[in-house]
Amino acid sequence: MSACSRHEWMTVAAARLLPNKSVCFVGIGLPSAACNLARLTHAPGIVLIYESGTIGTRPDVLPLSIGDGELAQTAAYVVPLPEVFSYYLQAGRVDIGFLGAAQIDRYGNLNSTVIGPYEQPTTRLPGAGGAPEIAMHARQVFVMAKATKRSFVERLDFCTSAGYLDGHGARARSRAPGGGPRAVITDFGMLAPHRETDELQLVALFADASVEEARAAVGWPLELADDIDTIAPPTPDELDTLRALRARTRETHARPVHLPLQPEGLP
Repeated sequence: MSACSRHEWMTVAAARLLPNKSVCFVGIGLPSAACNLARLTHAPGIVLIYESGTIGTRPDVLPLSIGDGELAQTAAYVVPLPEVFSYYLQAGRVDIGFLGAAQIDRYGNLNSTVIGPYEQPTTRLPGAGGAPEIAMHARQVFVMAKATKRSFVERLDFCTSAGYLDGHGARARSRAPGGGPRAVITDFGMLAPHRETDELQLVALFADASVEEARAAVGWPLELADDIDTIAPPTPDELDTLRALRARTRETHARPVHLPLQPEGLP
């Protein structure tokens, strides 16, 4: 097996968390790669839901967006967007919400709205989409993000999606129905909430990463779990499957788009 990148290790580590036959509400980007890798390896029965209303989709390549035709073409069925939220997510039928974000704080709250002051931001991000509802209602939430002090921050510029709020039981007191963020997968290892304070702490490291590296990448004083696990590198099968998936995706997305010609006489 050729050496893997941290990006690949991160994707594989996230995929391993997904049990077979679970129902997973998927975000575009890193979460989509992890969920589809799980489907192609140890979890063939996983049910993937995208916000566009595709249920049980099995894409051959990673989608460009939730509106990618690949999702609808390979879905078990497609329903209107309001039904996804009303009858699946809010009804408690989603086991895992898998999200990314531009910023995350020590209690797992997420920002995908703005960087800087809301009225005059330095960067305007894609926005909330369905992330607030997924974070609120999914039975548990996983987050994937590359760790830097700009992305793992002491205080969010804007709170788009609630994690554990101010910690110390604040989410439970709010009566949010979902379980909140249970794992944050980074490019050095994994964070998870402390059972009493709800603060994200280091629970696992990649085999070639260190506690010092993790603390240097996080914008708050990172606490350590009593026992820190080691995340094994990708197996040859995991790595080959992920690389093949990405190669198919690059090839497909590089092809020019050909729209069908309009029949004569139509505008």
